[in-house]
Amino acid sequence: MQASELSRAVAAAMSTASSLGLTADDAIVLQDSNKLALRLLPSDVLARVAPVAHQVARFELELARRLAESGCPVAALEPRVEPRAYERDGFVVTLWTYYEPVTPREISPADYADALRRLHAGMRELDVPTPHFTDRVEQAQRLVADRDRTPALAGADRELLGDTLGSLRRVIGERGGAEQLLHGEPHPGNVLTTTNGLLFIDLETCCRGPVEFDLAHAPEEVSEHYPGVDRDVLRACRILVLAMITTWRWDRGDQLPNGRRLGAEWLGQIRAALDRNGLDTHG
Repeated sequence: MQASELSRAVAAAMSTASSLGLTADDAIVLQDSNKLALRLLPSDVLARVAPVAHQVARFELELARRLAESGCPVAALEPRVEPRAYERDGFVVTLWTYYEPVTPREISPADYADALRRLHAGMRELDVPTPHFTDRVEQAQRLVADRDRTPALAGADRELLGDTLGSLRRVIGERGGAEQLLHGEPHPGNVLTTTNGLLFIDLETCCRGPVEFDLAHAPEEVSEHYPGVDRDVLRACRILVLAMITTWRWDRGDQLPNGRRLGAEWLGQIRAALDRNGLDTHG
């Protein structure tokens, strides 16, 4: 979030919580990206704040509620207030249960895979309208093609990303595997290690597609403990996801710290992965 917006966003979260009877004398920033995550004290509630354009917050709340009710490993909403998106001063504020992190330790791949498998099982029971994973790919393709939004992207790199996104999208689609509701970005940054076990957060990226698309966001060892994985589809998904997140880094509006350096580094990883897997993305 832009520095100029940060203080306003924090104030919006604190005043929202206070108006609902939750004492908010202090706010600790836990994460600051396109969305702000705050721990409000002393009420000990987690507030997530985004610009009001993020109307997807309502969808995320409803999905989180239904998944939690079915026993899925997801973070719960704050039980002391009505579960809804609160608008204040140009921001949408949602309130969630704050989980005290357990002693930092490496998440075992088996535990990660089991939690993701249980999340997917619960998601298969839900019938909700969501984008297809290819809609996300199309967003990246449009960004690559827009030189005004990606002015620093060199010609050869632009061609690499465009070809990779287009060809792997087709490859994955042609495999014809089973598709279902997915988390969309179940990477380690969206997994909490709590006394209740592993819990997934940030459900706004939900989409439909093969489970391999979700697994492509997790560490490689996780897929070894997940049943029924199509290894060819997973390899294609891994490179596709890498191309997508690389594309976001070249958006002139990207706010990720060191984003441009990562973008350059990941371009090299894409070339190496395509070569290693014998994939030709031209044509």
